[in-house]
Amino acid sequence: MIQALTGTSLIEYPGRLSSIVFIAGCNLSCPFCHNPELVRPDLLSREYALGIDETVAELVRRDGFVEAVSITGGEPFLYEGLGELLRRIRAETRLLVKVDTNGTLPDRLIGLLPMIDFVAMDLKSSPAGYRAATGERASFEDVRDAVEIVRRAPGHEFRTTMVPGLVGREEVLDLLAAVGGVKEYVLQGFRSAKTLDPGFTGMTPYPREYLESTASRILELGLASRVSLRI
Repeated sequence: MIQALTGTSLIEYPGRLSSIVFIAGCNLSCPFCHNPELVRPDLLSREYALGIDETVAELVRRDGFVEAVSITGGEPFLYEGLGELLRRIRAETRLLVKVDTNGTLPDRLIGLLPMIDFVAMDLKSSPAGYRAATGERASFEDVRDAVEIVRRAPGHEFRTTMVPGLVGREEVLDLLAAVGGVKEYVLQGFRSAKTLDPGFTGMTPYPREYLESTASRILELGLASRVSLRI
């Protein structure tokens, strides 16, 4: 379900001012997730859920003020109404569309790709660490096909959240080596104020210097053409 449409952002859609649509529900259970309410819709009140009509109407109202809409979650491709939502946005606004995904639903991704301008795919950890990083819900093999699909998107990025004790430099280097290198890669800082697994709440994130040195190593090894930090 569509849980909310909120505000404006300068970082959700690279280089564009965007509104954000939040889709509730996820098929993974990443212990470090900082949006537990979107992973577990049972924690949310359906009283405040939005329909497609009112969501599109609000985006039409914002068209011209914002340039794009970012659809995030949860996992947006679980939402049965995503195709209709994308078609309505295309037909009724001039907004560019970005969708975030964990890459576990490649068939749905490829079917809707023609209506998406930018895809941001989370790569959770190294092949060996993928199951632990997803709460035992996915393996690296589950997302390999999606990586190749995302490369075909007009705009795209791959990103990994750096989580002390779970996802560090070696995991990232192993991951990118298995992927075969990427064009645009983002290292994300871990947010610990609220997490799906309370054991990760309040954990001290890696310092910026660690992320910077990891980015430098990725570039030295030729595993990405460009690396950005999102902290």
